[in-house]
Amino acid sequence: MRKIIAALVIASFPISQVYAEELDVKINAEIGSVTVETADGPIEIMRNQDKDATIDPKYAKTSRQCPPFCVQPMQVAPGVTTVGEIEVLTFAERGGKLIDGRTLDWHLDGTIPGAINMPYTEMASRLDEIGCSGSEGEWDCTNAEEVLLFCNGPWCGQSPMAIKAMLREGYPPEKIFYYRGGMQAWNSLGLTVVEGQM
Repeated sequence: MRKIIAALVIASFPISQVYAEELDVKINAEIGSVTVETADGPIEIMRNQDKDATIDPKYAKTSRQCPPFCVQPMQVAPGVTTVGEIEVLTFAERGGKLIDGRTLDWHLDGTIPGAINMPYTEMASRLDEIGCSGSEGEWDCTNAEEVLLFCNGPWCGQSPMAIKAMLREGYPPEKIFYYRGGMQAWNSLGLTVVEGQM
């Protein structure tokens, strides 16, 4: 079962919402928390209510060797939409497929509630899990699902590489959303993080 790493409160839109006025730290003026369905049942995403909380040290580092940790562009590829946290929450709340494009060790250490792990190194061979049929090099993505990919943050190339592999295999770019802020921005906002699953 997923263990909640940070008990954080981000507001649900209309369903099972913690009323924004009941929280000191809200997602925004209207949203207190959002409930998303996961393999382990519903999880409420919210911001950490501890006003003395600080970011996880693994996301506090400002300088990493480039390559491989190079600043990523805002638009990862033509036709792919870059989104922020509110869009991630809306997507997750409506049951959209969140994809953690990081390697398994990063995913297991903490991820966005409801995210599945499809490492960038495996993406081209796993498109059948997101609506394509066929196999690597011969995918038919006519029935591709809308997906939202993320990784560690603006300096992480794992989800951009996954997206490029998807596009190379014929995945429609208009069905792909990219959360560039990734886990670094998610953690810096004190949003709920859960242990990833294999």
